[in-house]
Amino acid sequence: MVLKWSRTLVNIYRVQNNLWFSCRSISRVSSVELPKVVDYMGKSYADISEGHGLEQLVNLNKMFRSKAVSLALPPGSPHRINEPNYKGIRLFILRLMLFYSKQSMSIRAANVIYRRVVSQVDNPMVYDVFRLEKTFRTTFSMLVVHVWLCLRRLKVEGKEGVELGQYVYEIYNHDLEIRVSKAGVNLLLSKWMRELEKIFYGNIVAYDTAMLPEAKPDALHNTIWKNVFSSDGSPTYDAAALPAVLAFSRYVRRECTCLSLTDKESMFSGNFMFSAIYNPNTPR
Repeated sequence: MVLKWSRTLVNIYRVQNNLWFSCRSISRVSSVELPKVVDYMGKSYADISEGHGLEQLVNLNKMFRSKAVSLALPPGSPHRINEPNYKGIRLFILRLMLFYSKQSMSIRAANVIYRRVVSQVDNPMVYDVFRLEKTFRTTFSMLVVHVWLCLRRLKVEGKEGVELGQYVYEIYNHDLEIRVSKAGVNLLLSKWMRELEKIFYGNIVAYDTAMLPEAKPDALHNTIWKNVFSSDGSPTYDAAALPAVLAFSRYVRRECTCLSLTDKESMFSGNFMFSAIYNPNTPR
């Protein structure tokens, strides 16, 4: 059952490594633990204000406007991950061990799909281009967006896709628990996970609603601002962040379309990759 959006966590709970959660959202990790994010000109993102340095990193207005294409990996791609082709006695033994059961194959496929999500979310360039400080909160927000993109696409394939999506969600949930533990929350872990689960379901409901044909033109912008860019869920935009919010909205819409063009076999095997995010001003 989909849980209603919950923006309220619990009162401040501080842990030894200075990670804490605020009432309306997961707060930023203390700057003592994470280094200050600096752009390619040596200037802190926090110092970039409207009209002063917004175009130094990348012209966000020009990004993610290209024609959507399938994200399926070509047959010869080194990034493809295929099912092992065992033969003889090894194949016989693996079949006895249910290695090729529907559940086992679904779990392996879900692992590959989630690896695609993590590969995108853990890419430092994502935070550089969108001018986001890499904290637990922003990483969690990015995980939610990309898991939602996958679940949305899998759901199109009916019951089979929904079942595979459930495995993806369970793997995501396990990975999130590890990330929370590494962030320093060791006590009351189950409580934090329940709160994060509420936020996850609230976010995907908000994203789905913003993508409806009857949604207002700025619905997705507002949802992304609140769930990804705003540190406290405030509906008031930061003028300096607006170009990044609009660019990320275009990215999300484009990925939705790209995934819709990606064939079922590629989706179900995890043989796809999200669109590359990079700073065109920096040599690759």
